[in-house]
Amino acid sequence: MSTLQIHSHPQKHQAEIFWGEIAPCEHLLQIYDHEPVFLDSLQGFVGGGLTTGDAVIVIATEDHLAALDERLAKQGLDLQAFRLQHQYIPLEAQETLSKFMVDGWPDESLFEQLIFQLLARARGSGRRVRAFGEMVALLWAHGHNGATVRLESLWHSICQREAFSLFCAYPRSGFTQDTESSIQEICAVHSKVLH
Repeated sequence: MSTLQIHSHPQKHQAEIFWGEIAPCEHLLQIYDHEPVFLDSLQGFVGGGLTTGDAVIVIATEDHLAALDERLAKQGLDLQAFRLQHQYIPLEAQETLSKFMVDGWPDESLFEQLIFQLLARARGSGRRVRAFGEMVALLWAHGHNGATVRLESLWHSICQREAFSLFCAYPRSGFTQDTESSIQEICAVHSKVLH
């Protein structure tokens, strides 16, 4: 796992270059202290994908989806057109979680079925795909640490097999008990950590 410095506004041009050139199979993690820094990264990841012709699946909270849509629209992206072409697929995280969680644990078969359907929709006639997932952060925030690590592992496995880029983000405030070791556990299943 490598560490990459992504800063907000002062070096925005460099961040845009990075997000535009992201490699397939990359599994990125951001642990953030401030919402605007996270939203800068999410906008870069999604906007960078859309402008380079990738399809982007975004599974996030309602608040983050609304903030992202506003930022992307200000960037001049026609989100309605991207949605109609299945190039931009936004989904609400809690609702999406409910489709594969069984007794508080991610069901591998249901999860894979859901992700394969989304990937098929997004790929269309051969587009590269990148995905953002906030479901892990929701599980973590509710104290479901084992389920979080399991879901990260399922994401990582499918990301490697299907060759798409994956970005996950957690607010640092969610790391309450034994912060350092829990952060290391999450970092271990990612290829890069953004600071």
